[in-house]
Amino acid sequence: MPTTSGRFRWRIVALLFLATTINYVDRQVLSFTMTDELFRKEMLEMTPETVLTKEATDRFKVLYGDVDAAFKFAYAIGFLLAGWLIDRIGTRRGFSLGILVWSIAAILTTFVNNIAGLRWTRALLGLGESANFPSSIKTIAEWFPRRERSFANGLFNAGANVGIILTALAVPYLILQFGWRSSFLVTGVLGFGLLFFWWSMYSKPERSPKLSPDELAYIRGYEEKAVPIKVSWGRLLGYKQTWAFAVGKFMADPIWWFYMSWLPDFFNSNDALDQKLDLKSFGVPFLIIYVVSDAGSVFFGWLSTQFMSWGWSANRARKTTMLICALCVVPIFFAAQTHSLTIAIALISLATAAHQGWSANMYTFASDLFPKNVVASVTGIGGMFGAVGGILLALLAGRIITAFGYLPMFIVASCSYLIALIIIHLVLPKLEPVRPEELLNEYSTSSKR
Repeated sequence: MPTTSGRFRWRIVALLFLATTINYVDRQVLSFTMTDELFRKEMLEMTPETVLTKEATDRFKVLYGDVDAAFKFAYAIGFLLAGWLIDRIGTRRGFSLGILVWSIAAILTTFVNNIAGLRWTRALLGLGESANFPSSIKTIAEWFPRRERSFANGLFNAGANVGIILTALAVPYLILQFGWRSSFLVTGVLGFGLLFFWWSMYSKPERSPKLSPDELAYIRGYEEKAVPIKVSWGRLLGYKQTWAFAVGKFMADPIWWFYMSWLPDFFNSNDALDQKLDLKSFGVPFLIIYVVSDAGSVFFGWLSTQFMSWGWSANRARKTTMLICALCVVPIFFAAQTHSLTIAIALISLATAAHQGWSANMYTFASDLFPKNVVASVTGIGGMFGAVGGILLALLAGRIITAFGYLPMFIVASCSYLIALIIIHLVLPKLEPVRPEELLNEYSTSSKR
């Protein structure tokens, strides 16, 4: 068995970290912009001098939920298409196309004047951004042996939190100094910079001149056999492993998107808190929340890997780590009841850190359970289910919040992960991978019919 030699593969993780950071900057900018009064007035087609009443604010929140649902609807479709496309044309070209689409969408948002226009540009953004995770998970499967994948996934996935931190620090400044349109223009330009770096730097391990033969042997030393066929979504849906992954995404992804879409408004409009936040004060609290989230992504990714280094099975290591994550989310319902801003920030920080740990291990499911040739497709299917859950929650969130406040939403968040883990365990008591021979045998049988 080859021993580890060389560290170039970790540079690939750094590239994925950068891509995920910019991806989240582009998708997160709207949640901060929506707290700007002038933005709300323009989207409601009101003049700057018009008084923004509570009724108008509530109407905007409902419409904002619909815009968020449009993003997730396109994201769901895009996840399926992106996974399929990346498995067929390769990660380098597939991800490049996704980056191009989402960067164009971000810049187009600069020119919108109403909710209808915003809905269309956010849908285009969702279509492009759906390429990020199928591309990244497939890249990890190509560049890392199985035992290192959860840690590598945790590292690149931490870019999501860095993206939100950068957004919380930079976007309020841009809005206050240059107006809300500048925030979309600047973040869109970042995407074109990413496209240049990705296209010029990424290649498969076998084609990389900077990868040493020893490191390539280490990566391939734990490699599963390749599947020399293309596998359809319908066939992948016939495996319980696909459904276990899909359930984990369906139950957890909507909660993360709820945090991204609504936390700025929660801190801005929640009358229960002893101190409210606005564009001038978002920075430090969101820095705390998502630095802790980053730590959770890396720590829980590492913890699962550490358990396996002690001789635990992948089943025991992954599920134990995910149980710890699920339990850490449970107290978040109290964030909607406390009067203390500090306690609310602490509870939300713990929950978001746990989610990122859950996510790092869920993404490893795809590469643990399926040959690398179909990892992007499986990730796409799971992401589509996560986006469908996000659509349902987004359509309801604005209406629930305006009618009942934030408590019902936080109650849903507190129990979703435990329910998901129970279902996953019932569907897949052991994390038994689909072997390449199974796919080949099924393909041979179906082709003879």
